[in-house]
Amino acid sequence: MNTFTCQCANTLHFANSKCVSCGLMLGFIPDEAKLSAFTTNQYGNLQASCNGKLYRKCKNYADHDVCNWMVSYDDNHEYCISCRLNEVIPNLADSDNLTLWFRLEQAKRRLLYNVITLGLPIEGKSPNNPTGLGFAFLQDELEDQYGNELTVKNFVTTGHASGLITININEADHSSRIEMREKMGERYRTLVGHFRHESGHYYWDRLIAHSDKINEFRRLFGDERLSYVDSMREYYKHGPSNNWQNVWISAYASMHPWEDWAETWAHYLHMIDTLETANDFDFSVAGNKIANPIPSSEIHDQVYIASSFTHLFDNWCQLTKALNGLNRSMGLDDAYPFVISITALDKLRFVHEVISNKDY
Repeated sequence: MNTFTCQCANTLHFANSKCVSCGLMLGFIPDEAKLSAFTTNQYGNLQASCNGKLYRKCKNYADHDVCNWMVSYDDNHEYCISCRLNEVIPNLADSDNLTLWFRLEQAKRRLLYNVITLGLPIEGKSPNNPTGLGFAFLQDELEDQYGNELTVKNFVTTGHASGLITININEADHSSRIEMREKMGERYRTLVGHFRHESGHYYWDRLIAHSDKINEFRRLFGDERLSYVDSMREYYKHGPSNNWQNVWISAYASMHPWEDWAETWAHYLHMIDTLETANDFDFSVAGNKIANPIPSSEIHDQVYIASSFTHLFDNWCQLTKALNGLNRSMGLDDAYPFVISITALDKLRFVHEVISNKDY
């Protein structure tokens, strides 16, 4: 994730909506992947300082302040390209849900920033594209029991189906998410991680399922035609394979090839975003500058793609060693509690190749 610069030269961060130095309104311009300051011209229109073009606030920015993305002035949509993907938003009659929705939108926009900078396709649902990308933010259905006690009647399962990514809004509640992480025996569980994982299922459908990459996928990840229901039942009954650390990026990845792909995809996006942030801050480890990890959009040579992943992973090993050391100095858990096996590394390399080839 890059930082940005206000017209007053103050450093801006992706989630900012106002410059704390000069007070100007800020907005993210998706087609340029830039956060810009805005001024009002003589006609009352918002003009970006970065390019001089006119924009409008996304409706969710103007009405609810849960977004900071902009819509081009000549675009007929009321919503930005992030918010127009929403199929269902939380019930705002519950005042607590506005805060949870804000966090959900922040995590979603961070995912979409990754998608935009990597040049991946984003196509919403439409009559001609019923399996396009969409989001539904739902909450568990509660019911009264014994007069004054609420119990869960229907649980919302975070997941993906035919392009629709469903997120249980409890994942945006920090205490609920931590409780679930401990219950599941996980060392790592984040809101943006859910978005990245579920997007992996969507992009498997887009980039792998009907492509010439399917045989290579099956060689690395296994045959996805195995019963998902049976695999899930087996996983939750007996837990992950005993040797999962030697084969998979996480315990959950061992459940089924689809989950292996989604976990690996999410992990790759974690790496890309963190390395881009380190590069933006001019971070060096032992004198070695962390390079920008975003694959070139102009070079598709296989030698370049292979070498770029090797460089990316070398940088990642250096950076995470430093991050974990810093966290331990503060008495915190490791920022990166993973060990990548050779087999998992080959899968990450495959994700890198799929994204870098850009033949979609």
